[in-house]
Amino acid sequence: MDLSSINPLVLIAALMVASTPILLAAIGELVVEKSGVLNLGVEGMMITGAICGFAVAVESGSPALGFVGAAVGGALLSLLFGVLTQYLLSNQVATGLALTLFGLGLSALMGQDYVGIKPPATGDVNFGPLADLPVLGIVLFRHDLMVYVSLAIVAGVWAFLKYSRAGLILRAVGESHDAAHALGYKVVHVRLAAIAFGGACAGLGGAYLSLIRVPQWTEGMTAGAGWIALAIVVFASWKPWRVLLGAYLFGGVTVLQLNLQAAGVAIPVEYLSMSPYIITILVLVIMSSNRGRAALAAPAALGRSFHASS
Repeated sequence: MDLSSINPLVLIAALMVASTPILLAAIGELVVEKSGVLNLGVEGMMITGAICGFAVAVESGSPALGFVGAAVGGALLSLLFGVLTQYLLSNQVATGLALTLFGLGLSALMGQDYVGIKPPATGDVNFGPLADLPVLGIVLFRHDLMVYVSLAIVAGVWAFLKYSRAGLILRAVGESHDAAHALGYKVVHVRLAAIAFGGACAGLGGAYLSLIRVPQWTEGMTAGAGWIALAIVVFASWKPWRVLLGAYLFGGVTVLQLNLQAAGVAIPVEYLSMSPYIITILVLVIMSSNRGRAALAAPAALGRSFHASS
């Protein structure tokens, strides 16, 4: 066992990369849940975004277009969920689970011709002399563009929810859709916009996996990342900066487990691998009780269908 081989600065930089897919999916789901909608189809949207982004990037030769395609693919799949739950008033939990199963099957079908193909490379952002700084250079200035985009999205969501009128309306819809409707706001439209944004973010997270994190297409490659993203939103009490912290904690577990195994620590990899999923189960159990949801400051109308009486 040689723990001296673990460089803490490299470890922090690696966890930022490992956390980016989960962070993107979680911040999108936070916006969805702030509007009062519970979409459990994050895993399906992520895997759909992974194959859509991979296919577009391979066919066009442009990783940037790949991420655009992933966002569009995730948003379209999420809008299917939106139509079913907001217009046809289907059960949100059952529809979200069905969306995950549908996304997994659809992605497997779409990805048959892309197995074993390498996508175009995505380089790191060139910060010049900043990348050579003693500590900050390694930790902050040697990443690809999507790492910084994910941080910008978190900051943007925080500012949107806290300071903008549209963010206030979104939060009002999530707290009491009947009151928001009585004030003249279009509840369904607000929720559909939030659902589409959440789907686009989940799609970006999936594309990050297939284009950068593991640059290849593999069926089922999200491996539960969508469920972890759902748990992080609850763990963070629906606050954007806590989502960032939660994603980095979960990503840190993944990176740490690999480093400990490489250092020869005699801890079965299965124990560390299953820990995020155990936490996910516990969080979802707590969330299922009304008392637990209140203690975690969940949006009051979360998971409740809206039907305008007039």
